[in-house]
Amino acid sequence: MTLNQRFAPLFLVFSGLFGFAGVALAAVAAHGGGDAHLVASASAMCIAHAPALLALALAGERLKTAWLAGLLIGIGTLLFSGDLVALRFAGSGLFPLAAPTGGFAMMFGWLAITAGAFFRNRA
Repeated sequence: MTLNQRFAPLFLVFSGLFGFAGVALAAVAAHGGGDAHLVASASAMCIAHAPALLALALAGERLKTAWLAGLLIGIGTLLFSGDLVALRFAGSGLFPLAAPTGGFAMMFGWLAITAGAFFRNRA
């Protein structure tokens, strides 16, 4: 079993959870009042990366780097969005620099997809 096959179910789970969270957070941002921009940013990241994780779960046979890209995007989205939501509702973030760390992880996840264009699995 390849790494892509091992991680595909996890990416599907996180795709669904991020899609759900993105819609829920958008509703909170629309109706929640103060600091709505924090929740709206978290929502946008969840909504943007849910379909990416779904695609990575489905493209694992063709994209050698799908497992790495999915892990980086998934962990990055959790850190970035989780930090913003924690800041809004708990008054402090997850840990110092959690959001920037998550942002960089997401960016490197997208670069892993790009690298996969050059190092593809043979179908």
